[in-house]
Amino acid sequence: MSLISIDHEKCKRDRICAAECPGKLIYFKEKDDYPSMPEAAEPFCIDCGHCVAVCPSGAITLKTMGPADCPVVDQSLIPEPEQVRHLMLSRRSIRRYNERIVKHDLLVRIIDTAQYAPTGSNKQQVYWIVVEDPAKVKRMAEMVIDWMRLEPKENVDPAYIERMKGLVAAWDKGQDRICRRAPHVILAHYPESIPAAHTDCIIALTHLDLAAYSEGLGTCWAGYFNNAANAYPPLAEALGLPQGHRCAGALLLGYPRFPFHRIPLRKKPDIIWR
Repeated sequence: MSLISIDHEKCKRDRICAAECPGKLIYFKEKDDYPSMPEAAEPFCIDCGHCVAVCPSGAITLKTMGPADCPVVDQSLIPEPEQVRHLMLSRRSIRRYNERIVKHDLLVRIIDTAQYAPTGSNKQQVYWIVVEDPAKVKRMAEMVIDWMRLEPKENVDPAYIERMKGLVAAWDKGQDRICRRAPHVILAHYPESIPAAHTDCIIALTHLDLAAYSEGLGTCWAGYFNNAANAYPPLAEALGLPQGHRCAGALLLGYPRFPFHRIPLRKKPDIIWR
């Protein structure tokens, strides 16, 4: 099978597919011809599916997907701008969780949503680790504290060291300020050989953050947990972090203990207009 096939009965020859192809790989030999792609172009196709998704008549099939494989965009489900704005403004970092466990299917759902976040050249070099068992979350929080007790003090910001001392002291008093007693932690990691994938992971985590909030869940970015995962081999081993991979970010996740009723103020954007 060639990279693309065209249903001549459906194709309107409107050239939309050629206009939207990111690599400009689709062309028309003649004015009234059907779209085609040279065999030599296949290595340059990023398999984004834009040609399949943008065709109004469903005439294009890629080797990896066809119109029947791709859900139809339901315009009635797209929220209004004010709804999107309110979702984003009202989302809070949650540091107090109740003990309710998030169902496995819901965890799968929000990760699947985040998987649709854009990635450079559609490489999709975003990989996930989910610490689903609350007992394991607690044990790994303790491992972060173990790392903090051992963290070298040379060439490190003194304020950072003082913050870590405070976290260790709180832990010793029975306060978990690492994972905040969240029942779950989700990490995104990437191959260290592809540094640009770090940004892809952050974008995907941000999508997951908002998807989780829309499902009634709370999240909080766990910077110390992420730093320890990259610097403390026992934690990396406990997580099952693959050799040659680095964690880009970690999110605590669970049901908020308390609802928020207002949107706190933020400083005005610092913008340079050109």
